[in-house]
Amino acid sequence: MLDAKHDGLLSTAGVLDVESDGVGVMNAVVDIGKARILDDVSVSAPKGSCLVILGPSGCGKTTLLRAIAGLQPISDGKIFLCGQEVSGSQVEIPPEQRDVGMVFQDWALFPHLTVYENVVFGLPKAQRKDPSDDVGELLEMVGISLLADRYPSSLSGGEQQRVALARSLAPKPATILLDEPFSSLDTGLRGELRQEVSDLFKQLGVTSIFVTHDQDEAFALGNQVAVMNDGRIIQQGKPAYLYQHPTDRWVANFVGEACTIKGDAMGSVAETRLGSINLCLEMQGEVDVLIRPEEILIEDGNDAEIIAIDFFGHDTLYTFTTTNDSKALQCRTGGMPRYSVGDRVSIKHSGVQTVAFPVGS
Repeated sequence: MLDAKHDGLLSTAGVLDVESDGVGVMNAVVDIGKARILDDVSVSAPKGSCLVILGPSGCGKTTLLRAIAGLQPISDGKIFLCGQEVSGSQVEIPPEQRDVGMVFQDWALFPHLTVYENVVFGLPKAQRKDPSDDVGELLEMVGISLLADRYPSSLSGGEQQRVALARSLAPKPATILLDEPFSSLDTGLRGELRQEVSDLFKQLGVTSIFVTHDQDEAFALGNQVAVMNDGRIIQQGKPAYLYQHPTDRWVANFVGEACTIKGDAMGSVAETRLGSINLCLEMQGEVDVLIRPEEILIEDGNDAEIIAIDFFGHDTLYTFTTTNDSKALQCRTGGMPRYSVGDRVSIKHSGVQTVAFPVGS
């Protein structure tokens, strides 16, 4: 397990400041029937920050979000919001008293209500009969003021998403929870809305927790990312640190393209078929060294053969084998392909520090 002091990293060894003004989950367990959905989960998000829960489908991400919102009781552990314990062995604050807004994956708009009426519904009951000008300002803030009298069925996916967002912000919550909010949108709109929502939350100073299975989305949004699998938080940290210092092989592969090559570690250096590679931590003996595609440099030569090329417009991914090992490696370069399948090339490692895993771990 990596040291929790490194670059804001929080690991399963413990969570910092769970009782701060943000969001804190301490050793939470959720059992539904005989199934354990959350298993000793601990995460935290400081006030005004964005925490992204990243993991595959069915790993417990939505259950964790529902538990924070008060929609799913926990079997053990504690949950704190704004410094107050809201879930625990002696307390269970109802959802409407948690000062939390929630955006659901399917947006959950009322089809018989207009855009304006849907947003008003997000207000406390006492304010719905006489909504203030804040609702109009909120519609303006999310860019749908001209759609106030429209019904959800006449809106595009992006417009419906904005309505759901405005409704969640209507009561001015301290915390916003978002469950895969952009998953049903096309790629271009998803990126546009992602940036707008991120900017809006920073402007309002709210604490936000996103749930997603998309690594690109997680890294673009999160001040911190918590990687989840099988009901447990495997690693939490800043996006760049997670990418460069994954705690195990599973995290390494889930957060980005990765392969490993055999190496002989002697302290902070491992000798490999790509030469000497600097390690982040000192190790001894046979190891598997993590290699990211962008860490490999390619040039004219004769020690590797290109066996596949994937062109993505903004960059090119080469797959190749070397003369001294049949295991394929990959190299990512910017722009148009410079080589063809079957070409012989020379490769080397860029020299950046990387992690290594004991063989068999």
